[in-house]
Amino acid sequence: MKQTYSINLGGMVFNIDDDAYQVLKKYLEQIEMHFANTSERQEIMADIEARIGELFHERNKASNRAIDLKEVENVISILGDPDEIGESENGSAPKSKEKYRSSSSRRMYRDPDNRILGGVCSGMGAYWQIDPLVFRIIFVITIFGFVGPIIYLILWVVIPEAKTTAQKLEMKGEPVNISTIGKSVKEEFENVKTRMNL
Repeated sequence: MKQTYSINLGGMVFNIDDDAYQVLKKYLEQIEMHFANTSERQEIMADIEARIGELFHERNKASNRAIDLKEVENVISILGDPDEIGESENGSAPKSKEKYRSSSSRRMYRDPDNRILGGVCSGMGAYWQIDPLVFRIIFVITIFGFVGPIIYLILWVVIPEAKTTAQKLEMKGEPVNISTIGKSVKEEFENVKTRMNL
């Protein structure tokens, strides 16, 4: 008989076996130590925990069984080991050669960071790696046919907004691991500081 714990990751509650809990706890402590000297540590940790919660939810939504050690090890293999990832002296480039890749592929989201109206065109641009201006011009041209606004509204309702760092990375087709989440959060903080100084 194994003892289980209830944990909260990214607002989702999971039951987890004792041995899996110990490994996950140690893993999260290693990540926190890795980002200990950064001012964005809490935001990075929240995003990483949310990503772990998403991965557990994807793999465990069919059943309500407890998370086991194999599932924790699988998530760790996706996100990467903080000791191997590291950062270079200038603090920008990871040492690892993108060893850890997410199992998910590129997904379409509305882009809240580069939106003009709903973020549909900027999300489509990020998904297909095309300048969003192309999609904006297409929608402006189709306004006169009355079809454009209807299609835009339908896409606005159907396509979810990229809210988390992991979703923003998936939208761009980048791997969702510790290194890219940390880098993305740091860039977001720098953008906010730059906007506030203007």
